[in-house]
Amino acid sequence: MFHQMFHRARIHRVSGYPQSFSPLLSVDNGGSSNSLSEGSSMKTYKKLALAFLLLILIVPPVGADEHLDEWERLYTQATENYQAAKYDLAAKLAKKQLALAEKHLPSHVATSLNNLGALYNEQGLYALAEPLYKRSLAIVEKALGPNHPRVATGLNNLALLYKTQGKFALAEPLYKRALAIHEKALGPDHPQVAIGLSNLADLYRATDREAEAEKLEKRAAAIEAKPR
Repeated sequence: MFHQMFHRARIHRVSGYPQSFSPLLSVDNGGSSNSLSEGSSMKTYKKLALAFLLLILIVPPVGADEHLDEWERLYTQATENYQAAKYDLAAKLAKKQLALAEKHLPSHVATSLNNLGALYNEQGLYALAEPLYKRSLAIVEKALGPNHPRVATGLNNLALLYKTQGKFALAEPLYKRALAIHEKALGPDHPQVAIGLSNLADLYRATDREAEAEKLEKRAAAIEAKPR
């Protein structure tokens, strides 16, 4: 859902997920909370650390539909309060969402952790966001294996958290691993690979490695230019 970060002005959704649970996205823009600029779909989604919805295949418990409805309601309310800059209330709702998932909807725990972490990250509460992202990532890795694309999403989320704080040495291996996962799983010319290249290029520029950054940016541009 929410993350990597919330953005007040626009909510973007990922195709391929059940519509009622479409996760929010966030953009790696150096920690800015500005809304995404208009443009082509690839430009709009460039540098996204995509949010994810983990749906582990389990037998739904009795009453799951009721709990799922409540989980969705909390999601909607948390999003609305965030967009209204009511951050404390949004955090309370996200915490309730996590508690509900932990008690009744184990398949939604990773997403709920990610959501609350995204909210904290956007508010600059990095010490609170980090353990939530790490726990979410661990759940996904255990459920889907270390090389699943959704693991790459979690890696990007955590990398962005570190990059925003200037912890480049911690962010870099996470970005590289996420990129490698996407290249292997999706192919070298997939748009998600271009996003990963751009993320890593931004980090290189932030650490004064202009030549390395330029190489990645050229490759990302070439991928983006390919007809779809």
